[in-house]
Formats: sequence, structure tokens, C-alpha cells
Amino acid sequence: MSSPQMYVASTTAPVNIAVIKYWGKCDTKLNLPTNSSLSVTLSQSDLRTHTTAACSPTFTENRLYLNNEPQDVSGARQQACFRELKALRKKLEDADPALPKLSEHNVHIVSENNFPTAAGLASSAAGFAALVRAIADLYELPDSPTDLSRIARQGSGSACRSLFGGYVAWEMGAAADGSDSLAVQVAEASHWPTMRAAILVVSAAKKGVSSTSGMQATVATSELFEHRAKHVVPKRMAAMKKAVLERDFESFAALTMADSNQFHAVCLDTMPPIFYLNDVSRASIRVVEEINRVAGRAVAAYTFDAGPNCVVYYEEANEALVLGALRRYTAGVAGWEAQEVAASVPEGFDVHVGESLREGVGRVILTSVGGGPVKTGESLIDAQGLPRALSK
Repeated sequence: MSSPQMYVASTTAPVNIAVIKYWGKCDTKLNLPTNSSLSVTLSQSDLRTHTTAACSPTFTENRLYLNNEPQDVSGARQQACFRELKALRKKLEDADPALPKLSEHNVHIVSENNFPTAAGLASSAAGFAALVRAIADLYELPDSPTDLSRIARQGSGSACRSLFGGYVAWEMGAAADGSDSLAVQVAEASHWPTMRAAILVVSAAKKGVSSTSGMQATVATSELFEHRAKHVVPKRMAAMKKAVLERDFESFAALTMADSNQFHAVCLDTMPPIFYLNDVSRASIRVVEEINRVAGRAVAAYTFDAGPNCVVYYEEANEALVLGALRRYTAGVAGWEAQEVAASVPEGFDVHVGESLREGVGRVILTSVGGGPVKTGESLIDAQGLPRALSK
């Protein structure tokens, strides 16, 4: 308790990047997916959302600030999270009349991202995971991350996976009420700690087609999408879980790249077609393919979410080869300052494949597999319940 009338809790939550993609909803209200998915949680040292939640009887309305800008909280996604979390708190209060009636107060949320928002870097996943975890901590809820994932899913589907670290599956479930559509941890980060990721930030601009509207169009118009959801993804989920548990990078890489390609093929099969990749994205693919060709095996794997930014997974043992090739084309951009790997490619590497990267990549983010949400004592809210940064 930070004052006699205001209760505060803060958390940070990670970004996750799917290797078996979630795309398409069978229930848009509950955010129920048409297929299961699996992701890698990335280190919060490099990509995170920091969120503070506060409640007080003096608050006259629910408020949300993102990067110090007020946001609309009247949307169904935000309201679903508030409603579900308040209901859980009320159960605690009904069972123990001595508890303060926090469920009766409005909530103020202040969030900050340390990466571009709405640019295909999973900002909504980290954002809603942080929101749910911060309010759960504020309300002192005993619910597990899997239980809370049902709520985070209603805010942003992939947010349910950001409630865990390591390697995480979102099981689509079968119940109409979404009770079994939830996230489970396949393996902790410590199980396969040598996993690394290099993110080539092609564009920090807001996406032209949002994930939500893109999914709805795909479900309505793509025949390839139906085949993918019913026949392809279930087999890939099983194979990917096996690859993670066995730390089999070559299988992991093959599945990751194939699923990324098919996801974007489904986007192209949508009417009108959705173009998330651009020429720089395609050059990134060619560079990764060339890295694997000269290595004689898959030592790097590309994947793209709903945006042009390339995420390259690789193992620490192959860092010199993978980062050396990527740095050859992007040495002048931000992100390489703390990296000692020199820009270089092995003999026989076709240096022409990545020329588009020189002008098209604006930033490189070098990161690794990481843990789940973390409580923090660093509050973003001032004594009046407003963003601390605005009161400086």
C-alpha cells in the first residue's frame, strides 16, 4: 500500500515470438483460436512491457496510459480483462470479509514498452500479459499463470503465452466457453538456455493491416487457411514440442521456417491479399538460407509475425557464423554496440543475397530465451494515480 487510499503493484512482462503461428479465431469475443500455437519467450533485458496497476476509492473511472499517452479502455478486450480479474478478487473478498474491497474501486494502468509498439514485435502480447499480471498482483490473486492465461487471452490471444518464460504452448481447446483454451509451459528457459534471437527491425511504423482485422479476413476468404488449421498445425505442434524437449535445433529450424512461410502464404491467400513482408524481409530470408547452405545444415531459422521484421533464431555455438553474416549488411545500425562478433561471412557465401538489408534495417535487437513476468518495486504511477513521467 503506497498511501491510505491507493494500492499499487508493478510488473514487467516479456515478448514472445511464435514458431508455430496463431492466426484465425473461431470466436472473436473470447479470442478462441482456430489452431494451437507455440512460442519462445524472449529476454526482458531487451524486450519488455513495464506496467503499474493502482486502485483507489478516489478514482472516478478506469484509465490506461501507454507510453504516457491515454488509451481507450471502453473496448471489449480491456473490459473483459478488468471484469474477469475483479470477479476473482471479489471471490476472495466474499470469503474473507476482512480484506479491503479492492474489487469495488476503479483501476489506473500505466504501461511503457522499451520497443516499438504495433510494429509486428508482439507489443499487444507483452502489454496484456503485463496488465493481467499487474492487476492480479494488485488483487493478490492466488491463481496460476495458466489460470490467468484464460484472461490474458481475451485481451490479446498471444498474451496468454507471455505469462510464462521459456517455451510455451497455447492449446486451442474445445470448450465453447474457452475454459480449456489456455497456455502451458513446454519447457523452462533453463531447459534450452543456448537459444538466441536476432531481430532485424525493418520498420517501426504501425502495421497497415492489424492482426485482428487480418485474421477475420483470412478466416472468411482463405481455403488454404482451413487446410492449415485442421491438417498441418496439429502435426507441427507435436513435432515442435518434441524438438524443444530434445533440444533438436535442426528440427526446430525446419518447422519454424516452414510455419512462417505457410502463415504468410495464408495471408496472401486472403482476399484481398495481406502483405506483411517486403523486399527487405525477403532479403533476410535469403541471407538465412545462405547461412544454412554454407554451414551444410540448419544453424539459423527465420520467422515473421504479422509484420516485416525478421526474427532469426540460432544457438549460441553458431553465433559467430550467424551474427557475422547479419552484421556484414547491418553493421552501421543501432544494436551492435555491445556485440563483439565481427562482420564476416565464410568462403563460398553469396554476398549479393542480402544487399537490400543495408538500407532497409533500422535497428538490430540481439536477445535470448528468457523468463516470465517479474514483480518490480519500480512504480510508474504517482501519488495522484497518474503517469509518474508526466509529473516530472
